[in-house]
Amino acid sequence: MNSATDQPVTDAPIHVVLIIGSNREGRFGPVVAEWLLSRIRERDDMEVDVVDAADVRLPTALSYSPSAEVTGELAKVTPKLADADAFVVLTPEYNHSFPAPLKNLIDWHYTEWRAKPVAFVSYGGLSGGLRAVEHLRQVFAELHAVTVRDTVSFHNAGAHFDDEGRHRDPAAPDAAAKGMLDQLVWWGRTLKEAKEVRPYAG
Repeated sequence: MNSATDQPVTDAPIHVVLIIGSNREGRFGPVVAEWLLSRIRERDDMEVDVVDAADVRLPTALSYSPSAEVTGELAKVTPKLADADAFVVLTPEYNHSFPAPLKNLIDWHYTEWRAKPVAFVSYGGLSGGLRAVEHLRQVFAELHAVTVRDTVSFHNAGAHFDDEGRHRDPAAPDAAAKGMLDQLVWWGRTLKEAKEVRPYAG
């Protein structure tokens, strides 16, 4: 028992949603996503679901009274986001920032992000997508989410994976992924336990 709150501290797995942020034709994101999913599935402290921006067709014009078609699209993704304890956002870098479909997916939701942790995996050219991550940190701060400190970044990502989707030199990215996911689990459990004691009222 936690002496401060008399609430049980649990080691149960947290429910993580991996968000694939690009829908560009010929995108490299699924390769990185499969690499990351293989690392997540090796762990017993996380359960994972996937939301892929390429599978969701939401209009850029937000509406408080969405059409039946839009409601159907939201039904594909909103329950998954709402049920999540934590998120990993996988993003490329387009023109020094993150893709429009990812921003649109984020903007169609609000309470689903609140008081939950978000980790980032990025890929791109020389910057490895890190400029996209820095922009995303600002967006999620506005949504009352907590972004974890460590990231996983792949510069010139296509050159680092073979034709089977395996990283050619896995030691460094595997270590980075472990550190990031360890932080995500800590934040996911901590915030979940805190909300059970006192609902977030920010």
